[in-house]
Formats: sequence, C-alpha cells, structure tokens
Amino acid sequence: MAPTPYVAPVVSSESIFKADLFKGKVLFCTGGGSGICRAMTESMMRHGANAVILGRKLDRLTQTAAELSKSTGRRCIPAQADVRQPATLKDAVAKTIQEFGRIDYVICGAAGNFLATIDGMSENAFSTVIGIDTLGTFHTIKATLPYVRETKGAYIHVSAMLHYKGTPFQVHVSAAKAAVDAISAVLAVEEGPRGVRSNVIAPGPIGETEGWDRLSNKSSSSSEHFPLGRVGHVKDIENATIYLFSDAAANVTGQILPVDGAFTQVAGLSFPYPRAVLDTESVKHMIKPRL
Repeated sequence: MAPTPYVAPVVSSESIFKADLFKGKVLFCTGGGSGICRAMTESMMRHGANAVILGRKLDRLTQTAAELSKSTGRRCIPAQADVRQPATLKDAVAKTIQEFGRIDYVICGAAGNFLATIDGMSENAFSTVIGIDTLGTFHTIKATLPYVRETKGAYIHVSAMLHYKGTPFQVHVSAAKAAVDAISAVLAVEEGPRGVRSNVIAPGPIGETEGWDRLSNKSSSSSEHFPLGRVGHVKDIENATIYLFSDAAANVTGQILPVDGAFTQVAGLSFPYPRAVLDTESVKHMIKPRL
C-alpha cells in the first residue's frame, strides 16, 4: 500500500518570528492595495512596521490602509501613484518621509498580467506590462534609494517563475519579470557596499488570489502536481518576506527565492500542450486579444 502523500503545513509568521521584529521600521510597497502585496504588507505590520501602500485607485488604497491599520495596530497610509510616472512616485516618497521620516524596506510589487498569444497581443498591451513591471521597478528604486541607503535597508521585488522556461500566453510578463530579476541583481551589486540589500521573491501558483482565479487552469494544478502536496498560500510569501527583510538574511542579497513547493521542477504547463497553442479555442475562455 502506497504511503499517504505529505502535505506541507501552512504556517503563520507569528509562530516563528518576533512580534516586534520591525518595530520603528517603515515599509514602502507598490501594489500594496490588493493581492499578494497586501498580504506581504500586513505581515510586516503584524511584526511592528508602519507602511505606505501605493496604487492608482485611491479609494481602494484608502479602504485597504484603514483595514490594515485596524487589524495590526500599526499605521498604514495610502499614496496614490502610477509607477509608470516617476513624478507620482517622488510625491509618494515625500509623503512617506513627511509622515514617518524614513524608509527601511521597499517591496516592488506593482504588476499587470493577462493571458494572450503573441499574435493576439498589441504592441501597446506588451508595452503596458513592461511599463508597470519593469519600468515601474526601476522608477521605484530611483525614488526610494536615497532613503534606503540612509537606513541600510532592503528591497524585495515580486517576480514570477514563468520565464524560467517558455510559458505560452505569457510573453509580456516573462519578458518583464526577467528584466526585474536582472535589475535586482545589479542593484545588489552596486548598493551592497552601501549596506543595501536586494532580493527577488518568485511565487509559484498561489491559491485564493486574484491571479489564481483569473489565470490558472485549476484542473492542471491539483495537489498531485506539487511535491509538497498543495498549492501555494499567501502565508508562504509572507514568511519569505519576513525572512528576507530580517537580520536573519543579513548576508543574503542578489538572490532569487522561488516559493513554489518545487512545482516548476516537476510539473508540466498549466495548459494542455501542444493542443492549447494549436487550438486556442480550447482555452478561449482564458485568452483574449489585448489592444
């Protein structure tokens, strides 16, 4: 009789890390109004940090900031910004300094994604994702770096694992995130002598998120495709965040930390290949032309 497959536990950061680990520190997070970046922000706040969350929709940011402040007992303030527009990021940094006087940690998490074939994607759609993910990361670094140097702080860039191999319908994100990985590596080398660290978290499939709901083929992402027995959870990303920003990672920089339970090592594509690329009708409910 075959043994029962192992299922990795979902562990809260509070059971591992000190509650006041980041007391007096300030987090600056793009894309923090929702999804994985919201969870990353909340975990940092649960461990003592105050936070500024950035996005284009001020009403959503304001609601999220109020919710995070209430649930953690720390301060979270919203700052409306478009990471494609450097001036708006500079304004958000100025607001952060006015409110908190410092920036210790930066999460570059603003991102855009959808499913589209190369021939079904316009140049504008491709450029939009590059603008948000790649240029947005560069602009965020430029705006925050003088202050992160002062605090000997750290960056985490939220990437992906799509570009580790050719992933159908994801040429835009694959290109954008490969560039993000490269930016982080250069930042680590250039700024390490000044005490600044830079690392990448590359999530695999993370269940119960907007991306999971919109982009995944759930029938091809059952537990049997994960060596550790389950799809990823946002708490997995939270724990990686706390670790990389903590002094436990004081000598960790220029690295890419995949958090996917080895899914990428063993699993096939999330689409039936090659049928999906030869007969896009079979996945037409997921793929739409982008203008």
